[in-house]
Amino acid sequence: MEPLVLCLWIFAGACAVTWLLSVVTREYSWTDRIWSIIPIGYVAVFGVASGGNGRLVLMTVLVALWGARLTFNFARKGGYAPGGEDYRWKVLRERMKPWQYQLFNLFFISIYQNLILLAISLPAYTAYRHPTPLGWLDVVAAVAFLAFLAGETVADQQQWNFHQRKKAGTAPTRFLTTGLFRYSRHPNFFCEQAQWWTVFAFGAIAAGSVLQWTIVGPVLLTLLFLGSTAFTESITKSKYPEYAEYQRTTSRQIPWFPRRATDKAAAHPSNG
Repeated sequence: MEPLVLCLWIFAGACAVTWLLSVVTREYSWTDRIWSIIPIGYVAVFGVASGGNGRLVLMTVLVALWGARLTFNFARKGGYAPGGEDYRWKVLRERMKPWQYQLFNLFFISIYQNLILLAISLPAYTAYRHPTPLGWLDVVAAVAFLAFLAGETVADQQQWNFHQRKKAGTAPTRFLTTGLFRYSRHPNFFCEQAQWWTVFAFGAIAAGSVLQWTIVGPVLLTLLFLGSTAFTESITKSKYPEYAEYQRTTSRQIPWFPRRATDKAAAHPSNG
């Protein structure tokens, strides 16, 4: 079977299974639970079909490292435990009529998000179609991928440490604003997207051109993050009014030097 056809069958199965499980369990994070796993399978399909092409082997290893780290972080936050549903789905259910949410569940959560997981993996298809030798650009891309992987690991660990202190009642603020979060409100989100833009780069290197239709994957992922970040921040701001000042002083995703806080915010820090 052609590897792309096989991936399409896996995609169809993933859509059906995640939707059915959501209907049966009334939990809507089943796509989240395979988010860090299924792209490894997609990329590996092309790697195996290539007969061990060096670039595809490298891509598979890097994506496996991404998946292992993300799976660990998701698991320790309780994502695989019963009731470990993304809190944002509950907020959306309260804002929608039941039939509206069920349509959202089918078309956005189960189908569209699984489509994104397939799309971000398809630069491996480009590499499969263009089995050119590894070169120095691949080394640069691999180093960049590992740097973004390290950045996301550090950001997630800083966030984990903060929430542990918050649970213990020892956190100095109600949300994290130090470490990498001093330079970006979502440094982990930035690094996550950057890794998949780097995966696209591998395909472009293989083909010798950035003009590849598989750019749709990282583009859709970036758009997804832009939308989900805006929604997440609206929830945070409704809980913590002082978050508006953090938004004013700190870059949304791309790390940058923070702007100066207003005198009012400096004089009235909010502790939690």
